[in-house]
Amino acid sequence: MLLLSALPFLAGCSQSKVEDLTQYVDPFIGTDFTGHVYPGATTPFGMVQLSPDVGNHGWMYCSGYHSQSPVIQGFSHTHLSGTGAPDMGDILLMPVVGESSFETGDAEHEGYRSFFSHETEEATAGYYRVRLDDYDVLAELTATPRVGVHRYTYPDTKEAGLMIDLAHGIDDRADRTHIRVVDPQTVVGMRHSVGFVNDHQYYFCLRLSEPITRVESYCDTSIGSENEIKGETTKMVLRFPAKRRRPVTVKVGLSTVSEEGAIRNLEAEIPGWDFDEVRRQTARQWNDYLKRVEIVPRDEGQRISFYTSLYHALIMPNLISDVDGSYSGWDHQIHRDSIRPHYTNFSLWDTYRAEHPFLELLYPEVNGLLMNSLLEKHRQTGLLATNEYGQCETWCMIGNHAVDVLADAFLKGDTSFDAAEAYEAVKHAMTCEHPKSDWETYDLHGYFPYDSSSLESVSRTMEACYDDYCAAQMAQALGHEEDYAFFSRRAQNYRNLFDDRLQMVRPRNSQRQWKEPFNPNQLNAGNGDFTEGNAWQWTWHVQHDAEGLINQFGSAEAFMLKLDSLFFIDPGKLPGHEIAPDVTGLIGQYAHGNEPSHHVAYLYTLAGAPRKTARIVREVFDKYYLPKRDGLCGNDDCGQMSAWYMFSALGFYPVNPVSGEYIFGAPQLNEATLHLPDGKTFSIKVDGLSDDNKYVKEIRLNGKLLPYRSLSYKEIMQGGTLEYVMTN
Repeated sequence: MLLLSALPFLAGCSQSKVEDLTQYVDPFIGTDFTGHVYPGATTPFGMVQLSPDVGNHGWMYCSGYHSQSPVIQGFSHTHLSGTGAPDMGDILLMPVVGESSFETGDAEHEGYRSFFSHETEEATAGYYRVRLDDYDVLAELTATPRVGVHRYTYPDTKEAGLMIDLAHGIDDRADRTHIRVVDPQTVVGMRHSVGFVNDHQYYFCLRLSEPITRVESYCDTSIGSENEIKGETTKMVLRFPAKRRRPVTVKVGLSTVSEEGAIRNLEAEIPGWDFDEVRRQTARQWNDYLKRVEIVPRDEGQRISFYTSLYHALIMPNLISDVDGSYSGWDHQIHRDSIRPHYTNFSLWDTYRAEHPFLELLYPEVNGLLMNSLLEKHRQTGLLATNEYGQCETWCMIGNHAVDVLADAFLKGDTSFDAAEAYEAVKHAMTCEHPKSDWETYDLHGYFPYDSSSLESVSRTMEACYDDYCAAQMAQALGHEEDYAFFSRRAQNYRNLFDDRLQMVRPRNSQRQWKEPFNPNQLNAGNGDFTEGNAWQWTWHVQHDAEGLINQFGSAEAFMLKLDSLFFIDPGKLPGHEIAPDVTGLIGQYAHGNEPSHHVAYLYTLAGAPRKTARIVREVFDKYYLPKRDGLCGNDDCGQMSAWYMFSALGFYPVNPVSGEYIFGAPQLNEATLHLPDGKTFSIKVDGLSDDNKYVKEIRLNGKLLPYRSLSYKEIMQGGTLEYVMTN
């Protein structure tokens, strides 16, 4: 019996009449250029992400995988999907034949790594395979929520081997590791490391289908016998006979709590040895999630792009609690929650925009669990998450966007958490100082001054305005009128940084003087007044008050003239322009590869020119979402890039998620059906969509003509049919 349902509300769905949608998932999309995704095996929001590591140093290998590398170092069990920072890569295994080197080495031919060819790679949702050329070993991977399953088919040889390397990590450093052989088929251990995630650890239990005949051990400070080693750097090769290409199966259970927890997870989820059955059940679990959306695409490439986007949107955040509810918390103490699972890896600067709104629309059960995890972090540490990985706050990005996703879930009717407690956490985040949020200075000036606050002063002000707006809406709904007035006033602070002469936002000092000299074209990657962008990109970051922003320009015509310039000016010809790795997917100075640009095209609709939105959306689809390895124009960022694609394919986007309003663009699919959580369906039908017919002529909801502006969350949740008529 296999227990795969870490999320029990999705268990029990019949698959007899459901098409296998995993065949349309291509995990290799985004593994080249700067997509930073991994192709390995995982389950929806699972603890285990079992994937090949082809490199583990530098920005190129944030996920451990990049298609330009010709070698595989091994297969590790934890990875981040689409981030701009490298980490994880815990508990690496590598099948070996013959003599083994314990040194990884830096050159392609050094150490125990192996060359491989993309021609022998195969991947889909929950499964990965590749042939390791140096060892003539076929490696296959699958997973359950807490267990990674390997199947290695060795060549005919006297003795096969399996390397366990606990020194390995993705741009982090192991500082405490432990490996112990328990019996001829069982090994347990632990890896603790520091890096971008400053303090995280995983325990593991490894079981082989073949008995171990001998071990080879390496440890920098060896403690114990050959069968038990501890230190900063521990590695062990397990040796066993290879029998005429009979596959060897390896099961690895993880736990954030203990070796005993890892053993329980392994025994509960995979008591047997049937690799193919695990793979089939994992595919069924993926289908339970993927079938929430059915589409009729314009072509098969679009079908692959859509379902791969849906797959990427369902990978993170990640489970941290064991089958008995135990987990290592954000306070680094052991906790137990027998009612609900808990999750880590919240990249909220990215995901508040469309990823969490997408989950709240189609997977509110999941989003409710994620909101409870955010609140549990607040209970344990006194802080909401901002940019949290591995149960550690990194303070890497700006804003207080747990505020936004909690407010969004509450206002859309999520009752899985205590609203009063959530509001107190929201208010605390927006009024009590913590790194990058010096509220006393902010309230004194009405913005973050560049001379008395930390870096990124303009971007931090713009993001704080949206967080304030979200806090205000929650306060009003709960009857806190004084708080509502306070946060609503602060939500207008973006006006204090709008330079009427330049018609752009601009840094200001504590004396209210504009920064001089100032170059609006200069890109800042965390080292200036803007976050991963410049004044051209950040001027439009007023998600909650498009009308107010338009008024800053004097008229809708002046607003659109400036917005046109964003899309048409060649940044390469601007003085002071430079290239930044996170500012990609350019259309003029619009940077689709980075999140602050994601809502900008939809501002045309709000300004009365929806056909301009339609034109930009089609251009982004045609250029920057392609069904190939380099098909993503930027980091997928834990599903945010993918969520933009899916919303936009349906014809609308949550410019201001907390408002419950989806702004119309133009659909990119012939048809779609959303299977809503309460059993209702919302159908989208598109008449006349083609290469030329990319503009919307009219929109009808349940037969009634709609204004070409927006659709509400409530209208979708009631079920019905949305019809677009397209024109050239």
